[in-house]
Amino acid sequence: MNGEFRAQFDADVVFDDGGGLSAEGFRLDIPGDGIDDGDLAALFVRHLGLLMVSDVRIKSKRIVEEPHKGGRAVPGAADRTAGRRLIELSHLVTDGMTTLPGWPAPRITEWLTRAASRKHYAPGTEFHVARIDMIANTGTYLDTPAHRYADGADLSGFPLDRLADLPGLVVRLPAGIRAIDRLLLAPYDVAGKAVLLHTGWDAYFDTDGYGAPEAPHLTDAGAKALVDAGAALVGIDSINIDDMGPAAGGERPAHSILLAAGIPIVEHLTGLGALPPDGFRFTAAPPRVAGMGTFPVRAFAVVD
Repeated sequence: MNGEFRAQFDADVVFDDGGGLSAEGFRLDIPGDGIDDGDLAALFVRHLGLLMVSDVRIKSKRIVEEPHKGGRAVPGAADRTAGRRLIELSHLVTDGMTTLPGWPAPRITEWLTRAASRKHYAPGTEFHVARIDMIANTGTYLDTPAHRYADGADLSGFPLDRLADLPGLVVRLPAGIRAIDRLLLAPYDVAGKAVLLHTGWDAYFDTDGYGAPEAPHLTDAGAKALVDAGAALVGIDSINIDDMGPAAGGERPAHSILLAAGIPIVEHLTGLGALPPDGFRFTAAPPRVAGMGTFPVRAFAVVD
């Protein structure tokens, strides 16, 4: 087990200025498995940011051992970990792999072999030069506004400070959630941050199931909420940030809304489960290529 605990409980809240609030089956990160009702009530109030609370009655409390999901109540893993760690968030690009079903796979070959290079250099000196032929949407890649809009900034014109060393935030989605709407994003302060949507769909990468119509996606309302709240970048570990199901047709509202606002998108992330809820720095910078709107990135996080 991972040694992290959460409490599941019902709660009745009474406010000093009248009125109340009830919660059923609420789950909250807790620092250990021995928490009493008083401390749990205080964490609950802090987590929700409730003001003028006179009383909280905890009922049906149950302690479960499962990974923390993040919030104000308990410090994130980054606050408890000494030292600096780099966390890989990119898929490995290999010859013949599938990123998007039906789209061309990369082909990795040799342009200059070690044996062929020897005639150009002194004895004992040799080099290898590989060649890769691929479409821009391969592996984990970045979308700039030029991907969607003809007059949008491309890879060469997009600001580096919107792609590198950004404060990061993970939004973890419950199992079975397909549409990421604004209410799922409402608890998070996303202003100026790289918002990484952790759906777990990366487990299907390079399989037939990865392109299934049930793949999680960001809704148009969710995209608008991220724009309005000032997100700096949005990433997802699913096949597309938009709905690719048959009912969606050719609409791509999340791409359209985010890229129109100058917010870059990173698709096909992986390994988001290794990140703390917040307190890390995120980078996903591509080469500076003129005339291209998308390109693979080495996405990673730095946790101090």
